[in-house]
Amino acid sequence: MTRSIVVGLDGTDQADAAAEWAAEEALLRGTDVHLVCAMEPVPEAALSLAESDSDSDSEEPWARKMTARTAGELRERHPGLSVTSQVLPSGPVPGLVAAAEESDLLVLGSRALGSVAGYLLGSVGLAVAGVVARPVVLVRAVSAGSTPRGPVVVGADVRQPVDSVVGFAFEEAARRHTQVLVVYVQQLPLHAGTGPAMVPDSRLSMVPEIKRSVEAMLEPWRAKYPDVEAVAHVAVGSAGPELVAAARGASLAVVGRRTRPTALGARIGSVAHAVLHHSPVPVALVPHD
Repeated sequence: MTRSIVVGLDGTDQADAAAEWAAEEALLRGTDVHLVCAMEPVPEAALSLAESDSDSDSEEPWARKMTARTAGELRERHPGLSVTSQVLPSGPVPGLVAAAEESDLLVLGSRALGSVAGYLLGSVGLAVAGVVARPVVLVRAVSAGSTPRGPVVVGADVRQPVDSVVGFAFEEAARRHTQVLVVYVQQLPLHAGTGPAMVPDSRLSMVPEIKRSVEAMLEPWRAKYPDVEAVAHVAVGSAGPELVAAARGASLAVVGRRTRPTALGARIGSVAHAVLHHSPVPVALVPHD
């Protein structure tokens, strides 16, 4: 049975956009939406003070009103959609991670590079996206109400194809009745821009061969999803910017994240990080081994 789509709310326009995207996704999946607002735990001393002060503005009533209001707005815009809401007192990172474990998908609002307030893309959102075991979708406010109907774009590596990442992209494309654009980026060596302009990089000549490898990788997916058109695209350059460029006009961008922690702990990787910060369309971050 398909489980809920969990949405992290923090009262921002981006979080509202995430809730709307999740509602539309839930209708495509035939599931429900669970809205959560994860708050920092209140120390007992502060809690006692708040209870003794009738004029005190506690965050919890605000959070409950905010989640209830958002739930009501979603039900009004999408009749028949089941929407529940909850305020979690365990703190943003543990609260969102725990809520995601009970779901199929976690959806968060996404800000532009440099913002530190709210859930994403501040430190809280990056921490959650780096450790949660479920796919996470990040949604910009500009995407709300005007989500493009273009292809689902997925970054793939023909040398080490990841079924969970590519499979997620095909499933999303099937739900949206659109195509999948599978992008492989052949990165140039660090010295590529420093040599004489008349000396061609040998990797450019490999593009046709690489594209044939991508096409071969897609054969079983095309057989599994015969109604989904799959297009292979090979670019030469830096993976992050090339994926962001390919995603312009897409309905969704899909990138992978390794679940194995590094010496520095869990991280999302430089390519995924670049796409999360700069993609103009919703981004799905899919964990894999």
